[in-house]
Amino acid sequence: MTHRDRDSSQNGDPLFTLYTDSDRMRVQQLTDQIRHADYLYYAMAQPDLSDSAYDSLMTALRGLEERFPELISPDSPTRRVGAGGESAFQPVKHRVPMLSLDNAFGSEELTSWEEKRRRLLGLDTVTDADADTEIEYVCELKIDGLSFSLTYVEGQLQRGATRGDGETGEDITANLRTIRAIPPVLRKAAGSALPSLIEIRGEVFMSHREFARINADLEESGGKTFANPRNAAAGSLRQKDPTITAGRNLDVFFYTVGECDGYGFESQKALLDTYREWGLRTNPNVKVCAGLKEVQEFCDHWYDGKARLPYDIDGVVVKVNSFALQQELGMVSRSPRWAIAYKYPAMQVRTRVESIEIQVGRTGALTPVANLTPVAVAGVIVSRATLHNQDEIRRKDVRIGDTVVIQRAGEVIPEIVEVVVADRDGDEIEFEMPINCPVCGSEVVRPEGEAVTRCPNPTCPRKVEQQIEHFVSRGAMDIEGLGEKQCDQLTSTGLVRDPADLYTLTLEQLLKFERMGEKLAAKILANIEASKTRPLARLLAGLGIRHIGEHAAEVLASHFGTLDKLSAATVEQLAAVHEIGNTTAESIFSYFADPVSQDLLSRLKEAGVQPEAHAGAPASAEFAGKTFVFTGTLVTFKRDDAEAIVKHMGGRASGSVSKQTSYVVAGESAGSKLVKAQQLGVSVISEAEFAAMVAEASTEASTETGAEA
Repeated sequence: MTHRDRDSSQNGDPLFTLYTDSDRMRVQQLTDQIRHADYLYYAMAQPDLSDSAYDSLMTALRGLEERFPELISPDSPTRRVGAGGESAFQPVKHRVPMLSLDNAFGSEELTSWEEKRRRLLGLDTVTDADADTEIEYVCELKIDGLSFSLTYVEGQLQRGATRGDGETGEDITANLRTIRAIPPVLRKAAGSALPSLIEIRGEVFMSHREFARINADLEESGGKTFANPRNAAAGSLRQKDPTITAGRNLDVFFYTVGECDGYGFESQKALLDTYREWGLRTNPNVKVCAGLKEVQEFCDHWYDGKARLPYDIDGVVVKVNSFALQQELGMVSRSPRWAIAYKYPAMQVRTRVESIEIQVGRTGALTPVANLTPVAVAGVIVSRATLHNQDEIRRKDVRIGDTVVIQRAGEVIPEIVEVVVADRDGDEIEFEMPINCPVCGSEVVRPEGEAVTRCPNPTCPRKVEQQIEHFVSRGAMDIEGLGEKQCDQLTSTGLVRDPADLYTLTLEQLLKFERMGEKLAAKILANIEASKTRPLARLLAGLGIRHIGEHAAEVLASHFGTLDKLSAATVEQLAAVHEIGNTTAESIFSYFADPVSQDLLSRLKEAGVQPEAHAGAPASAEFAGKTFVFTGTLVTFKRDDAEAIVKHMGGRASGSVSKQTSYVVAGESAGSKLVKAQQLGVSVISEAEFAAMVAEASTEASTETGAEA
């Protein structure tokens, strides 16, 4: 049988070319052969084709697709590179947050971590005669790359995104499709169906050989080279033109799962085995370890062997193998209790301390910073390193003029590891913390029990400037147009001494500043006005209360709902809030009890700052303090909307099922979460039952509101 396929001639007249069933079958055959070759090469590390043979298959497939465009499938191996990316990457909310890991920097910290796991699981201390109570772990190499997430629907790649802040990433689907190790279609494992929807997480990285090739090309063309393979991978992955990404030969390893409907995994080892069956590349250097002794042996082995690897690693990820135990252990804040990153010592180099200066932070903390002779550490030029506080300087005996060993802790923050005492010549100068603030001259204080020296002056220019910068930042009140330079001008001239003064600024005052036109000044004032009704969590984050970041601010806003209720809370009431400990509770209570804070809040209120009451204010006994997990396909609600409703009613929405889960709302094609809920005895309700709960809670809230009125 023949089929007509529309094409165009050079003069634009329509032509029709004919393709036969034989042509269609040949396209499918070539596609299957290439996919199978990719599977053997990437997932199984057992290539069965030479590069030339593989290229011949691709050439043949491209030829047929050029002749018969209607035979091109959306997931064809030839369509790795799209027609070009968007001008900006769109935000993507992960269905299940991409968590970060706590770190262990040695065997003692690793042992301490396991002891806590054992207590949480109710296991006694292991003895040689009681080895059957050992926890089984899976050890995987910690790739020094970039985390990402792929969403497959019915086995088809739908979207790829960066990790971002863990909750929201950026859509980089077009660029990820260019990576040959990422299959556009999952292979069906023998005897089981593919999940209806699954978020597959992994790491993008660049090999040493590819890094050297790219930098050599950049040097030859006069371009700026990359400092290290991780930076090169990051720069390649966020190109607006996917063809550039395609030319960088990025690689991936897959290692964990987010949302998963229609499939269940019993263990981390089972997950990795299944991934390989689906055609997903996993790291071959993985070991199931019976207890911590084997874990430590694995970590030690790869510390010595990492130099032989063709890519960079910075440690080993240790995970509890059993998913049932993982569920029992749960998580704390944004880190799972069932996994930890065993970090290897960072690369260390020598340099010289040229001077030590003091930086004043927004809380008044005086931090000594060493100015170093610039030196390259792991591909990055380092010229400064924090010395933390006076106790740290004395402990390490760091002096001006010393030769020191520095490293990038966690490959990020430069720090001084030790002093090379043998290199001293007697000209080194001991450093002492100043008696007075280097900015305002006020006498500094060091509260009893604290290691940090602080400037107590609430009007210290540097403190005020940093407080204002923090208050107007995107994570707080988000006042556009007020950057570091503008904040410096506002505080140095005395116009702004605290956040409340921002709301008294006039057009005439702003116009006196350098490079400030009337249009820009008017826009800044409009942005300040718009900030008056920011959500409560934004204001709490912006006030600079010690121990309160964006996440804790969200927790507090969700629990108390209004600023008045929060400010009236006792230490006991604050400490009882989920994720708020005693230290944080005391800090919050002290802040609101301080007359200076009370004056600031009063003036903010007088200026018209009325934060939007948080939607998480408890509205119903059915929801208050309860944790809901949604799984499967919802018909009446969008998942984001359903989770927002739960928060509005005073509950919490979670992405995983545990013993602490109150309800699992099961939609169509509910998968592993439903199974886990049934195993743990968690209440399972339908979407219709959830809708009825919402309706009843809304009626209850309306009734209470009417009664109050």
